[in-house]
Amino acid sequence: MLRSIQSLKNFTMMATDGEIGKVKDFYFDDQTWTLRYLVVETGNWLFGRKVLISTTALHAPDWDTHSFPVNLTKDQIKHSPDIDTEKPVSRQQEASLHSHYLWPVEGGLGFMTTGMVGGVVPPEVAFDDQIAQELNKEDTGQAKENHLRSFKHLRSYQIRNADDEIGEVEDFLIDDNKWTLPYLVVDTGNWYAGKMILVPSRFIDRIEWESTSVYLLKSVHSLKNSPEFDYTKPLNEEYLRSFDLGNMN
Repeated sequence: MLRSIQSLKNFTMMATDGEIGKVKDFYFDDQTWTLRYLVVETGNWLFGRKVLISTTALHAPDWDTHSFPVNLTKDQIKHSPDIDTEKPVSRQQEASLHSHYLWPVEGGLGFMTTGMVGGVVPPEVAFDDQIAQELNKEDTGQAKENHLRSFKHLRSYQIRNADDEIGEVEDFLIDDNKWTLPYLVVDTGNWYAGKMILVPSRFIDRIEWESTSVYLLKSVHSLKNSPEFDYTKPLNEEYLRSFDLGNMN
């Protein structure tokens, strides 16, 4: 099911032995458009510290109680690497997290594509060796660029194409089965009567962090054919499928 990522803010994160805190932000990969981590602000038990929790650790969310159960203990979280979530997360910091929790790894320190089942590293491959291999690639210039981005920082970025300013980043829609971000919610501002429209994330050409801009591959004219989004109404996925988004020019 598709949900607004904004609607997941302030969900309660639940460890196996009690409440961790509230979800305050999200980190995603801007190439695969996949949610990677949730930023959780802990309560008094950990002095309000913010911690990163990988989607790998999530069980099925409880949508009625607005909570995310995770397969972690409070002690594991208490002794996790302390990462400043107000700054970009480096590959070394990701490596420390994955090593601490034994979360899966791949080229670029994300989800491992083979051999990882239920958070257990196969015995024929030492987990720390996998981490070391990824960081060694970075040292030799072979590693992929880090594309981990904060939703909080991206929100309100300007949406542009080659010729026009289109609006601002308002939100993303997230697939709660795959943790992918298939749609960007755009606040169109003055050019389209302030409507909210949905734009497939695959239409994003690039993000320029220095100029706080998101560039699209599509024209302003074609975007007027995009489906509208209304926070006050239930999201109708059949309605989205009725739009031939792949043929927008």
